Amino acid sequence: MNSLTVDTEELTIPKNDERYLEPTKMLDYGDESIQDLIRDRGWPDLPVFERIGAIYNFVRDEVLFGYNLDDSLPASRVLRDGYGQCNTKGTLFMALLRACGIPCRVHAFTIDKKLQHGAMTGFVYRNAPHNVFHSWVEVLFERKWYNLEGLILDKEYLTSLQKKFPECKGPFCEYGVGVDDFLAPVIDWNGNDTYIQSTAINQDFGVYDNPDDMLLMHHQQIGALKGFIFRHLGRHLMNRNVRKVRTC
Repeated sequence: MNSLTVDTEELTIPKNDERYLEPTKMLDYGDESIQDLIRDRGWPDLPVFERIGAIYNFVRDEVLFGYNLDDSLPASRVLRDGYGQCNTKGTLFMALLRACGIPCRVHAFTIDKKLQHGAMTGFVYRNAPHNVFHSWVEVLFERKWYNLEGLILDKEYLTSLQKKFPECKGPFCEYGVGVDDFLAPVIDWNGNDTYIQSTAINQDFGVYDNPDDMLLMHHQQIGALKGFIFRHLGRHLMNRNVRKVRTC
């Protein structure tokens, strides 16, 4: 299926920086499922500001927070899964943005595993690496790069978590959340940066044109055995914990 034609007249793309719109193996926005989604939602017809917001809200709230098989999944697989975490949701977000003519890049980090406590429990948490690989997407809008990390957790999950800890009125760092204001985190796009895990960041690896290049240089440091256990047991236990929060 041919890719959609997107009007980029309102965008100011830096000279020689068309690479921020290119497809990659992971950013496979030519996939039929992604093209059908974009066409059904009518995102290319929206003004750029609203286009970013509509795609952002879709990835945040309609792609639920959860743990996929691997960080290197292509966007089409993340869409098919219907859930994701920072790295995989970011891949889908970037693919949708680029397909709709919005330049974007990815910023790599690690976060302290304490942020995962609650989602991770028991032996999974005890055996998890201290530094958990993390990334957020940066979007170019009106000559400025915006950090859009706040789409990692769907609002249903976050609202349930706030109800679970009603006494918390300041910083919070558990269950996939790392913010200074637990009751009012900045997660809505309004021409601003958004964050939901940033207070747990402990290493900064810089920006990359796409997630493919990022993962060639940086990825989760974990042994083969622990990786196998995570993919086939640990993440399912974590997803179960997340579902319990969402439905409480």
